[in-house]
Amino acid sequence: MKIVLIGHGRMGRLIEQTAVAAGDEVAGVFDENNTAALEKADLKADVVMDFSSPAALSRVADYARRTSTPLLSGTTGYTPNDLEVFHRLGQLIPVLHSANYSIGIAVFRQVLEQISDVLKPDFDIEIVETHHNQKVDAPSGTAKLLLDAIDPRHQMKPVYGRQGICGKREKNEIGIHAIRGGTVAGEHTVSFFGVDEVLEITHKAGSRQIFVNGALYVARKLIHMPKGHYQLQDILFGGK
Repeated sequence: MKIVLIGHGRMGRLIEQTAVAAGDEVAGVFDENNTAALEKADLKADVVMDFSSPAALSRVADYARRTSTPLLSGTTGYTPNDLEVFHRLGQLIPVLHSANYSIGIAVFRQVLEQISDVLKPDFDIEIVETHHNQKVDAPSGTAKLLLDAIDPRHQMKPVYGRQGICGKREKNEIGIHAIRGGTVAGEHTVSFFGVDEVLEITHKAGSRQIFVNGALYVARKLIHMPKGHYQLQDILFGGK
């Protein structure tokens, strides 16, 4: 598989190292300081893998559109308007954006989609995410992904942390809490608090390697998909 890699931070470098070790070819690398070079780049590749920043989205999208190259994005921090770009691109090429490429998180999300409607009427729900002290966005993209799995129609009220006298917990709240410290690669827990019982589901990432392995695994599938805007679930579980 031939890759154009955008973003050369810790994730990008690890993707490059892992891909090359597996026999893939990295045809070009663009970091956040030279994404302008994409405007004239004419590299031929099987997939564009973008782990840069939201600021690079327009150039990344233009390159994928111009070269008709499937796009896999793992960048977080996008606005709802930014995410619409992927939907429009999907009318031309295969496109996948996910905040988390861990296969375990994909299964976590699938489980939440199956059980949440049963528990929501009688259980209080809280999401807690923990990441390293260099992470710049909060809550994490993965926490938002899990929130969407629990409440896909956005009928519940997200409460981002609590402070002071904030009143009793409302029935339709979902609490979302971000913890930052040390070198934690990522930990997410969803708790369902019922009467005399608690159900908790936790995923812990030991290193970024799990995200890299998942992204490369899914990229090899994406390049054989027809045009469309895909969710990770679509590719892993055949949801589309």
